[in-house]
Amino acid sequence: MEISSTRPTEHRDVLSGLVEMAQSIEASIDGLLAARDGVLALAARVALSQASDADDADLQVRSVAAELGAALRVSDRTIQRRMVAAEVKIDRFPAVWAAQGAGRISAGHARVIVDAGERIEDADARAAYAQRMVAFAEGESPNRTRVVAERLAEQCQPRSLQERHADAREQRGAWVKDRPDAMAEFGLYGPAVLVHAAFERLTGMGKEVKKRTAPEAGGEGPDADPRTFGQVRADLALDLLLTGAPVGHDTPDGMLAAVTGHVAVTVPVLTLMGPGDEAGSAPAAELTGRSPIDPATARMLVGAASGWDRVLTDPISGELLAVDRYRPSEHLKRHLRARDERCRFPGCGTPARDADLDHTLDAAHGGPTEDGNLSALCRRHHVLKHHSPWKAKQIGGGLLEWTSPAGRSYVDRPPPQNTVVFTPSGTDTGEPGGGHPPGLWAALPRDLHSPF
Repeated sequence: MEISSTRPTEHRDVLSGLVEMAQSIEASIDGLLAARDGVLALAARVALSQASDADDADLQVRSVAAELGAALRVSDRTIQRRMVAAEVKIDRFPAVWAAQGAGRISAGHARVIVDAGERIEDADARAAYAQRMVAFAEGESPNRTRVVAERLAEQCQPRSLQERHADAREQRGAWVKDRPDAMAEFGLYGPAVLVHAAFERLTGMGKEVKKRTAPEAGGEGPDADPRTFGQVRADLALDLLLTGAPVGHDTPDGMLAAVTGHVAVTVPVLTLMGPGDEAGSAPAAELTGRSPIDPATARMLVGAASGWDRVLTDPISGELLAVDRYRPSEHLKRHLRARDERCRFPGCGTPARDADLDHTLDAAHGGPTEDGNLSALCRRHHVLKHHSPWKAKQIGGGLLEWTSPAGRSYVDRPPPQNTVVFTPSGTDTGEPGGGHPPGLWAALPRDLHSPF
């Protein structure tokens, strides 16, 4: 087969055109992101212009962030973080912002330059640093830019590393981030020496586990431990965190060692009955208000629970009807937390168990203590409701209507219960696990809400 001699040239021209198009699109995206930073920084300044003092400034910024978050369907915490980041970039690194807006560097370049130079206090040193880094970043990737930016920023620091490390230690913390497929990520920020030492200890333990199960050590063959080394390390870390004792912090009587982890799990009764674990055979269980969990884990947790709540839902509408328990408890609190699952401010995902139960119409003004006048609000949005122009109103059916300082209205609905919903004809409405006869629901509890 003869290939025309013009084919390579045509291919090169098409590819060149695609590359130029991709560059143009990326430059436009980076310019729009820079423009968004400008809007967010301006919004922060508008908020601060209305503040009477430092405490009021924080509340005003929260209120504006809540307005933007509700309008953009983004958590107001996310918006506030973006507002702060935008202010830092524009006020302290204007050359970086301008270069991003002009498409000379990407948003990724800008982020690593700002992050590395954020602690340079001297304005002239910071400007010189930004100018040099923008010139360097124009010809390199963000990950290569980061290395040089950190090196150059270190040279510009007026304070010693010892002093800065002492300040950085104050920011140490741990967090969890939900991931797809019933998984989550555990993060830890702390002194590098301790974090690396902990990781090396896990590595050493993992090597011993793999060595002990190897065939030459008496294991049952190549598949004695089928886990990868990374999986072994992760399993060891969770084992230590869930069962180990914090020797350096515990009391002589082992008070901290006695503390156990607790989770709340919602398990539809069809899932609990099992086995039916194939795709679409039963509705998924949930780590309440967070993410789905696999049926096998859900059944194991329910079987080991010391007690559980039964959540009854309407098989037609899916609306929460009642929560009961086989021993006395605070019925109304459990009902509301089962209904709301998370903070009832638009876009907020703080679990209800970590939130306050707030009277929508204040009890001091005659508001009744009942489910039609109560909702879960995290402390941040509880304060916002009482100390800013944001107003909330119950409009029935668990719906909460918020009116913003700009006069806009946002309706927050309780999250749908993790259950199967049937139409009057007996067919499901598209919820996972549908198609089961409605008569089944007359004899069985709808869901199991299990705290551990």
